[in-house]
Formats: sequence, C-alpha cells, structure tokens
Amino acid sequence: MIRVLFVCLGNICRSPTAHGVMLGLLESEGLNDQVFVDSAGTAGWHIGKTPDPRSQQAALARGVDISDQRARQVSAEDFETFDYVLAMDRSNLDDLKALYASNGSQGTEPKLFLRAFGRSFDEHEVPDPYYGGEAGFRHVLDLVEDACDGLLADIRQKMDA
Repeated sequence: MIRVLFVCLGNICRSPTAHGVMLGLLESEGLNDQVFVDSAGTAGWHIGKTPDPRSQQAALARGVDISDQRARQVSAEDFETFDYVLAMDRSNLDDLKALYASNGSQGTEPKLFLRAFGRSFDEHEVPDPYYGGEAGFRHVLDLVEDACDGLLADIRQKMDA
C-alpha cells in the first residue's frame, strides 16, 4: 500500500481539502484499497477539530465531503509511515524539514506539494485561505485538484514499476 500525507499549518483548511480530493480521485479510479491518505498540521492548535466550515462548504460544492476528518499534528513517525509527505507551503515545508532533521533524516523526505505535482498553475504553494474570503477556498481547490491529478499519475507510475 502506498501512503500519502498532506500537511498544512493547522490541518483545518488546505491539507484536509487535499486529503478529500485525493480520496475522491482514488475512489473514482478504484485505487482506494491500494493507497492510504491522511492529513496533518505542523501546529497543534486544532487537534481533534473538523475542517473549517468554509473549507467544508467549498469542497462539498465540488462533490467532496471532508466533514468526517479530524485535525491532528504531524509527528516524526509520519516520515517512517508515509511514502509521500507533502507540504502546502514553504513555511510548512521548513517546519517539516526541521522535524525530519531532528528525527535523524530517516524515512520519507518532505516535498512541496504544488512544486512537485502541480501542472496547470505557476504557483508553487497552496496559499492559506483562512483569513480571506470564499474565493480563496475555491482557489485552494483549483490548485489541489490539479496537483492531486499529478500526484495520482506519479502513484500510478510507482504501482506499475
């Protein structure tokens, strides 16, 4: 089984959105029993909480239900557990790299999600929509849907190898 972890700051907007979008893609491709997806935050402020209501609304408008997810904080063990550790922005990536280094640089090295798998946008980060309006949440979905398509293609290559 291939394991994917999406990481943002609080695990209530961007990473649960990517988690939900990826689950939907995997289900539609019949791969949900071969790929495990999770999400986490670099900070622990929202542990146990559901995704931000605005993220839930934006995702649901595109047929993605993320309401059953609960926030958790990333741990050093995640680098050993997951094949992909994907940060939403450079700040998240810096936090992940520090945790990775403190763990002796063992396991999966974190990557910047959009830079690694995005295909249709010039942006390299998924911006945090928390302090903005509804358009920001829709833009996150646009970016995440594109990058999840690229990630799925990468996963398929690994499965076929």
